[in-house]
Amino acid sequence: MAQKQQTEAHIEQTLDRTKRTQQNPDHIPATVIAAVVATGLMSFCGVIVETSMNVTFPTLMRQFAVSSNVVQWMTSIYLLVVAVIVPLSAILKSSFTTRSLFTVASLFFFAGLITDALAPSFPLLLLGRALQGVGTGIALPLMFNIILEQVPAGRVGLMMGIGNLITGIAPAIGPTFGGIVSDQIGWRWVFWILLPFIALSFFLGQWGIRQKSTIRRQKVDVLSVIGILLLFTGFVYGFSNLGTSAFLSLKVGGALLVGLLGMALLVWRSLTIAQPVLKLSLLGDRAFAAHVLGFFLTQLISLGFAFLLPNYIQIVNGSTTLTAGLVVLPAGVAGAICAPLSGRVLDALGARKPIVTGISLCVASLVTFTLMSRSMSNFWIGFVYVFYMAGMGMCIGNVMTSGLRLVGPDDSAQGNAIMSTLQQFAGAMGTSVAAALVAASQKSAGGVVGRAAATAIGTQHAFLVLTVLAVVVLGAYIRYVRD
Repeated sequence: MAQKQQTEAHIEQTLDRTKRTQQNPDHIPATVIAAVVATGLMSFCGVIVETSMNVTFPTLMRQFAVSSNVVQWMTSIYLLVVAVIVPLSAILKSSFTTRSLFTVASLFFFAGLITDALAPSFPLLLLGRALQGVGTGIALPLMFNIILEQVPAGRVGLMMGIGNLITGIAPAIGPTFGGIVSDQIGWRWVFWILLPFIALSFFLGQWGIRQKSTIRRQKVDVLSVIGILLLFTGFVYGFSNLGTSAFLSLKVGGALLVGLLGMALLVWRSLTIAQPVLKLSLLGDRAFAAHVLGFFLTQLISLGFAFLLPNYIQIVNGSTTLTAGLVVLPAGVAGAICAPLSGRVLDALGARKPIVTGISLCVASLVTFTLMSRSMSNFWIGFVYVFYMAGMGMCIGNVMTSGLRLVGPDDSAQGNAIMSTLQQFAGAMGTSVAAALVAASQKSAGGVVGRAAATAIGTQHAFLVLTVLAVVVLGAYIRYVRD
């Protein structure tokens, strides 16, 4: 009798939920919101570590006796691992339940935090970041796949904005958080403090994540995975050594050649097998390709910023890690706020207005930084950076939403895999390129004008490169983004 009553109550609750959904087709269930927050929180923690540790790079360089282009691997190794894992997301999503994938991601990230908190050497620090990269590489595509699968079409822009807000607010508080923690109790506490957040993410995910898609086991193409490894490792390693080694050396030219061979292998396999790891044929659509290019370059520019500004504030302006974090805090808040607001604009007015307006603000800010970067006060850095991050917040989530709409629901998981892969690869490239340009200037001019002035010169060179890339993005969006 009790079982019958429970069954009848369950049926009544289901009918009640169905009735509410029919009355309000844009209603988003609490479990979906919890699932998005859970998967986003793990990505949030990954970016927190990344941006927190950026302001401690000078400290780590002294403590572990490593150079600028070596210490940036704290960021690059994480982004590189994420970039290798994310391409497998479409196959993983099809082959395993969403909850089991999330559980594995949580365990990897937890292990990475513990490893970094206890690491006695720089290589072990990198190992911890790599473990965190595995966790984020699994969790990040899950967040966007849940939004695309389970959120009503009229609220997708808003939820994509909220998803990007969760990860986007991390750069806002990361440098400040890292500066305070490093100054007061030591940089290792960055990792200890994040453990409760990963625990919260885990329990939210266990409650909120529901399986909507059918499980169909797919075989992973080993040659495609090898191509991805060679592509990303070769390019990131080559660019990271560009500032300290000759172009024709094995560390630069040899690594870049390995990356090109990996790219050729990946493209060949993707275009010749029935179930590719990455469906690169989607890039045959020019409009989608333009979205992907812009998304890639915008991420590259933003992670270049995340490396350049904290180092400039400390090395050129002689400020503390805490000051570096406080200077960039308002900009991060501006970007985080603009992400969901611009998502609502997309839902109401279409993609073109928020995307083109946002990237225009980014270009204007980059031009200003390029002109000012030989001598920038902390106030002007913080002031101009607000406009860049506001523009980035307006366009980045909307570009993903607009691009994935172009490929349609059947290929949305593959489109998400392509964009998320390039997002992480771009981050690693942006950090590597910025670090290489600054390191090259420090090496060539440091003995003549001093380390601070040489860093300012290298920063200006880096901003000039980033400005050119931003202009390319603006042109692509003007041409191909439509409402």
